[in-house]
Amino acid sequence: MHELPQQLVNGLLLGSMYGLIAIGYTMVYGIVQLINFAHGEIFMVGGFGALTVWLWLPGGTSMWLALPLMLIGAVVVSTLIAVGAERFAYRPLRGAPRLAPLITAIGLSLALQQAVWAWYPNAKSSRTFPEMPGDSIHLGSITIQPGDIFLLITAPICMFALGWFVMKTRVGRGMQATAQDPDTAKLMGVNTDRVIVVAFAIGAAFAGIAAVAYGFRYGEVQFRMGFLWGLKAFTAAVLGGIGNIYGAMIGGLVLGIAEAMATAYMNDIPGMSQLGGQSWADVWAFVLLIVVLLVRPQGLLGERVADRA
Repeated sequence: MHELPQQLVNGLLLGSMYGLIAIGYTMVYGIVQLINFAHGEIFMVGGFGALTVWLWLPGGTSMWLALPLMLIGAVVVSTLIAVGAERFAYRPLRGAPRLAPLITAIGLSLALQQAVWAWYPNAKSSRTFPEMPGDSIHLGSITIQPGDIFLLITAPICMFALGWFVMKTRVGRGMQATAQDPDTAKLMGVNTDRVIVVAFAIGAAFAGIAAVAYGFRYGEVQFRMGFLWGLKAFTAAVLGGIGNIYGAMIGGLVLGIAEAMATAYMNDIPGMSQLGGQSWADVWAFVLLIVVLLVRPQGLLGERVADRA
């Protein structure tokens, strides 16, 4: 159990990344009631956007100079894809049966994955992502790798900024109004089309930031990474109460900690030695989701879904 603090930190870092991606699912669902299954691929293309910026920079460029440019590259690519999808794939289906945009989202997800596989240079296998410079941070028995420091700083900043934006700005209040009743919001002068585009853009920007964090943490990006990470981020959004932006982050943290604990300690439980280790981490994450939904179908913060914050 002396590794418990380290495992908790590992879980919080993993969960922060899930939470950043889950924001995109929950914002879009909260406003247009759409489960955007292409969001995992929007996360993936953000990673390739950041990598492209890095490859364009002259050799020997300092990472501290490159990092803001890589972030901009990831956010711009993810946002453009997401806004384009909203405009040309989802908006024409507004008012159609819910199955139609859902199937469109799945098709878009596969199309983005295959487009990167086919046209991005050498993307048929994993592409090496640059490393974050610096030394590990040691706090007692806890070690934080340089690649995780970026996530440690950006995740809370993003959440505070989003909370402020939604609560304090005119567009944010328009998003709350549209989520509660889009017809009434339109009658009150809210430009609901613009609000929906902003929701897609914010979710995609967070996914782009998460993709950079993923690259630093795992040292690579690949065209398949959006599927599983998107699925687990969607799980985090449901776990926290889909439609609730705070629930998405809390759901991500709970999922990350549960996954880290299961990976580290499941082997130590008598009779469970075959069900532990990294290979079972994904299974236990989804088992947790099933248990929570059986006990509390609306998710951990589900009582605020009706408010659609």
